[in-house]
Amino acid sequence: MAVPRLLRAAVDDKLLSEPLSHPDFFNVKELFSLKDLFDARVHLGHKKGCRHRFMEPYIFGCRLDQDIIDLDQTMQHLQLALNFTAHIAYRKGIILFISRKRQFCHLVESTARECGEYAHTRYWQGGLLTNAHIQFGPGVRLPDLLIFLSSLNNVFEPHVAIRDAAKMNIPTVGVVDTNCNPCLITYPIPGNDDSPAAMELYCKLFRMTIIRAKDKRRQSEVFNELRSKAEGN
Repeated sequence: MAVPRLLRAAVDDKLLSEPLSHPDFFNVKELFSLKDLFDARVHLGHKKGCRHRFMEPYIFGCRLDQDIIDLDQTMQHLQLALNFTAHIAYRKGIILFISRKRQFCHLVESTARECGEYAHTRYWQGGLLTNAHIQFGPGVRLPDLLIFLSSLNNVFEPHVAIRDAAKMNIPTVGVVDTNCNPCLITYPIPGNDDSPAAMELYCKLFRMTIIRAKDKRRQSEVFNELRSKAEGN
């Protein structure tokens, strides 16, 4: 009985470690191009007077008093964020989409539902993460990843969940416009968070990435199961 159990553990370990040996195991780079970001107006930031000082490294320039985001950097950061999200989904982690913009509530909730994950688009009560064991009981499982489609609670304040996630060591992915603070976000994505076209692009990319990772996990499990049966026979 111990030998099959050890073999099963070895197979599971290989199943989890194999994606880590490839820089882009899920091929997220093929999901979008620089032109897709430009067409979705991801490069359009806020007025220069609203600029956050920590966003200056991501700004390409300023035109007609409006900040322009460097899309080359956006591509790199978006690929990193999608790759990390794929690894979390592949390992069957819980992913929570968060946004406080009312006009995108339905889009964010639909995206989460289509890829089998969760969304929170209403008022965030402080302590939902830090005091989860008190509010929901000791056996509650916290999200493994938080995806912020907008990192602001309103025009001036960052979303409370960013601070709570940092306290609980929960990794975060977040779209940060030129008026946002990217410091507490694990994988910031410099880009426009107000344009409907940009939000639709973000949601489509995250949905495709999560579904692709889950399909990859199912295929790997089926392949390993068939191979184990063949070796046993």
